[in-house]
Amino acid sequence: MTIPVVSRRSFQLGAAALALSILATGCGAPGGSGDNGQVTLRFAWWGNEYLNGQTDKVIAAFEASHPNIKVKAEPGEWSSYWDKLATKTAANDAPDVIQMDQKYIAEYGGRGALMDLSKQDGIDTSKLDKEALASGQYSGAQYGLSTGRNAYVIMANTKVFEAAGIPVPDDKTWTWKEFMDTAAKLSAASDGKTYGAAYGSNEADLIIWLRQHGENLYSADGKLGFEAGTAASFWERLKEQRDSKASPPANVATEDGGASLEQSLFGTNRVGMAWWWTNQLGSLEATTGSNIKMLRAPSVDGAAASNGMYYKPTMFWSASSRSKHPKEAAEFINYLTNSPEAGAILMTDRGVPTNSDIVSGITSSLKPADTTVVGFLKDIAPDIKDAPPVPPVGAGSVQNVIKRYTDEVLYDRQTPQAAAEAFKKEVQGMLDSARK
Repeated sequence: MTIPVVSRRSFQLGAAALALSILATGCGAPGGSGDNGQVTLRFAWWGNEYLNGQTDKVIAAFEASHPNIKVKAEPGEWSSYWDKLATKTAANDAPDVIQMDQKYIAEYGGRGALMDLSKQDGIDTSKLDKEALASGQYSGAQYGLSTGRNAYVIMANTKVFEAAGIPVPDDKTWTWKEFMDTAAKLSAASDGKTYGAAYGSNEADLIIWLRQHGENLYSADGKLGFEAGTAASFWERLKEQRDSKASPPANVATEDGGASLEQSLFGTNRVGMAWWWTNQLGSLEATTGSNIKMLRAPSVDGAAASNGMYYKPTMFWSASSRSKHPKEAAEFINYLTNSPEAGAILMTDRGVPTNSDIVSGITSSLKPADTTVVGFLKDIAPDIKDAPPVPPVGAGSVQNVIKRYTDEVLYDRQTPQAAAEAFKKEVQGMLDSARK
């Protein structure tokens, strides 16, 4: 299934509640301590039924080895998770340990709601990938530790390619032109029953495109890091995909965007190529019943080293700055991050661990799809130069804005240039408002 997107209204409500948290006074409410000295930590995360069961197992293992600490589980769903977290933070009732997303690291950390983990003696970061560590930093503080990493790639459904008699391209050398041509051929081979490629219109798509042109969505100092003309070329390409019939008509794409994986074009073997995160490979193969091949992003010049790809933290372990039990919260985060026992339970479902010792320890137990992902992430390492800057305060809902302007272009309501200029102005306004 695709990485979920929080709604515009949902973010606005959450941001408003979070802003109130800065005004909250009094002692922190999270956690508790009984008369026998036992500490209770509250732990919040989002996930599905499988991930919840897995997380319950790691909690039980931690409690067994730390008899003085009890962990109260607070699982949730992405659609309501952020509203609830913002409301609890505003009410001075945030959980002690929080599963955090990168787009909200600055939103929460920058407003003083998260603990600086670098100041906690109980957390060992010596075995963690330095780039992964940097991805959880904002304004010099370590507000989150990556649960694991993945990469945004094109998933090629080999069943669709075989039915069309078209070979899967060489992803080490392919260009955007080759991508477009291949997608158009896949569409033509099925007489419109199957489409060559999905559009790819979320934040990661735009980031990769901008990086290929020497720019970034944001700069290191929290400003916009791109020119409107470069963003316009991104929407020009998507429009070309539509016009060449490499991708579905706008109305079909809109309908597909609201479908579950099982009902989606890709999930039902009706699209040859689509953008997904590497940790979703297993779900895609199980749903399609097809062998899915991960492909590097196409580039302008056909060089893998300039394709703009990057490692993204799947999510983070963070802690409330107002936890009554910072020592124990840090101890639990350290366990989730560095314990071989925890690694054997969590495996790669929250991304490939950034602790190399944990990866070595679980490799022999990985499912075939997970083994493939670990190998792929290792293979692309020579071409990964750096990670995009952490999204600044106010950027939490930019992904929704990108999708909205993509619709404007695909439905011919705005030209790519007009959409790019309006997008840049709107996002700048969001960042400016957050600084007030």
